[in-house]
Amino acid sequence: MKSAQFGRIINIISTSVRIPLKNLGVSNTIRGATASWAKTMSNEVAQYGITVNNILPGFTKTNRLNNLVLQIANDMKLTPETIAKDMEAEVPAKRFGEAYEIAAVAAFLASPAASYVNGVSIPVDGGRTGSI
Repeated sequence: MKSAQFGRIINIISTSVRIPLKNLGVSNTIRGATASWAKTMSNEVAQYGITVNNILPGFTKTNRLNNLVLQIANDMKLTPETIAKDMEAEVPAKRFGEAYEIAAVAAFLASPAASYVNGVSIPVDGGRTGSI
Protein backbone atom coordinates (compact mmCIF):
# COMPACT_ATOMS: atom_id res chain seq x y z
CA MET A 1 0.00 0.00 0.00
CA LYS A 2 2.83 2.36 0.82
CA SER A 3 4.52 1.85 -2.53
CA ALA A 4 1.22 2.28 -4.37
CA GLN A 5 0.46 5.42 -2.34
CA PHE A 6 -3.07 4.10 -1.94
CA GLY A 7 -4.73 1.76 0.47
CA ARG A 8 -7.88 1.20 2.45
CA ILE A 9 -8.19 -0.65 5.74
CA ILE A 10 -11.78 -1.08 6.83
CA ASN A 11 -12.67 -2.80 10.08
CA ILE A 12 -16.19 -4.11 10.62
CA ILE A 13 -16.58 -3.90 14.38
CA SER A 14 -19.83 -3.12 16.23
CA THR A 15 -21.75 -0.25 17.74
CA SER A 16 -20.54 -1.67 21.07
CA VAL A 17 -17.45 0.48 20.46
CA ARG A 18 -19.65 3.43 21.44
CA ILE A 19 -22.01 1.77 23.90
CA PRO A 20 -20.78 -1.53 25.36
CA LEU A 21 -23.18 -4.47 25.26
CA LYS A 22 -24.14 -6.17 28.52
CA ASN A 23 -22.39 -9.42 29.38
CA LEU A 24 -19.87 -9.13 26.54
CA GLY A 25 -16.82 -7.82 28.41
CA VAL A 26 -14.18 -9.57 26.33
CA SER A 27 -15.88 -8.78 23.02
CA ASN A 28 -16.43 -5.13 23.97
CA THR A 29 -12.79 -4.81 25.00
CA ILE A 30 -11.44 -6.32 21.78
CA ARG A 31 -13.71 -4.18 19.62
CA GLY A 32 -12.67 -1.04 21.50
CA ALA A 33 -9.01 -1.99 21.11
CA THR A 34 -9.52 -2.48 17.37
CA ALA A 35 -11.11 0.96 17.07
CA SER A 36 -8.25 2.52 19.01
CA TRP A 37 -5.67 0.69 16.88
CA ALA A 38 -7.42 1.96 13.75
CA LYS A 39 -7.28 5.57 14.95
CA THR A 40 -3.60 5.24 15.81
CA MET A 41 -2.78 3.55 12.51
CA SER A 42 -4.80 6.10 10.51
CA ASN A 43 -2.51 8.85 11.77
CA GLU A 44 0.60 6.86 10.91
CA VAL A 45 -0.28 5.87 7.34
CA ALA A 46 -2.32 8.81 6.05
CA GLN A 47 0.76 10.41 4.47
CA TYR A 48 0.98 7.38 2.18
CA GLY A 49 -2.57 7.72 0.84
CA ILE A 50 -3.79 4.96 3.14
CA THR A 51 -6.94 5.36 5.18
CA VAL A 52 -8.07 3.30 8.17
CA ASN A 53 -11.72 3.42 9.18
CA ASN A 54 -14.28 1.41 11.11
CA ILE A 55 -17.85 0.47 10.30
CA LEU A 56 -20.04 -0.10 13.33
CA PRO A 57 -23.03 -2.21 12.29
CA GLY A 58 -26.11 -2.30 14.43
CA PHE A 59 -28.80 -4.98 14.25
CA THR A 60 -28.29 -6.46 10.79
CA LYS A 61 -30.21 -9.37 9.28
CA THR A 62 -27.60 -12.12 9.55
CA ASN A 63 -27.40 -15.64 10.91
CA ARG A 64 -25.72 -14.18 13.99
CA LEU A 65 -28.71 -11.92 14.69
CA ASN A 66 -31.14 -14.79 14.05
CA ASN A 67 -29.26 -16.95 16.56
CA LEU A 68 -29.22 -14.11 19.09
CA VAL A 69 -32.98 -13.61 18.73
CA LEU A 70 -33.56 -17.35 19.18
CA GLN A 71 -31.31 -17.48 22.25
CA ILE A 72 -33.03 -14.52 23.90
CA ALA A 73 -36.46 -15.91 23.06
CA ASN A 74 -35.52 -19.26 24.55
CA ASP A 75 -34.07 -17.66 27.70
CA MET A 76 -37.10 -15.42 28.18
CA LYS A 77 -39.67 -18.05 27.18
CA LEU A 78 -41.04 -15.76 24.44
CA THR A 79 -41.44 -16.18 20.70
CA PRO A 80 -38.63 -15.13 18.37
CA GLU A 81 -41.13 -12.82 16.64
CA THR A 82 -41.78 -11.00 19.91
CA ILE A 83 -38.06 -10.58 20.58
CA ALA A 84 -37.39 -9.38 17.02
CA LYS A 85 -40.21 -6.82 17.25
CA ASP A 86 -38.88 -5.56 20.59
CA MET A 87 -35.37 -5.24 19.14
CA GLU A 88 -36.64 -3.44 16.04
CA ALA A 89 -38.53 -1.03 18.29
CA GLU A 90 -35.15 0.05 19.77
CA VAL A 91 -34.06 1.27 16.33
CA PRO A 92 -35.32 4.69 15.21
CA ALA A 93 -35.66 3.25 11.66
CA LYS A 94 -37.93 0.56 13.21
CA ARG A 95 -36.25 -2.27 11.29
CA PHE A 96 -33.13 -4.35 11.11
CA GLY A 97 -30.44 -3.40 8.64
CA GLU A 98 -29.60 -5.34 5.51
CA ALA A 99 -26.11 -6.63 4.74
CA TYR A 100 -26.01 -4.56 1.53
CA GLU A 101 -26.38 -1.39 3.62
CA ILE A 102 -23.18 -2.22 5.49
CA ALA A 103 -21.52 -3.16 2.20
CA ALA A 104 -22.48 0.19 0.63
CA VAL A 105 -20.62 2.08 3.36
CA ALA A 106 -17.62 -0.23 2.95
CA ALA A 107 -17.65 0.35 -0.83
CA PHE A 108 -17.65 4.09 -0.28
CA LEU A 109 -14.79 3.92 2.22
CA ALA A 110 -12.81 1.73 -0.21
CA SER A 111 -13.27 4.19 -3.06
CA PRO A 112 -11.13 7.17 -4.07
CA ALA A 113 -14.11 9.37 -3.12
CA ALA A 114 -13.33 8.63 0.55
CA SER A 115 -9.69 9.64 0.34
CA TYR A 116 -10.13 12.32 3.03
CA VAL A 117 -12.20 10.12 5.38
CA ASN A 118 -9.69 8.72 7.80
CA GLY A 119 -9.65 7.47 11.37
CA VAL A 120 -13.41 7.45 11.90
CA SER A 121 -15.95 4.98 13.20
CA ILE A 122 -19.22 5.13 11.28
CA PRO A 123 -22.33 3.63 12.88
CA VAL A 124 -24.61 1.95 10.34
CA ASP A 125 -27.42 1.17 12.71
CA GLY A 126 -30.63 2.94 11.73
CA GLY A 127 -29.90 5.63 14.34
CA ARG A 128 -29.85 3.27 17.34
CA THR A 129 -26.50 4.30 18.83
CA GLY A 130 -27.30 6.84 21.52
CA SER A 131 -24.13 8.88 21.19
CA ILE A 132 -22.66 11.34 18.76
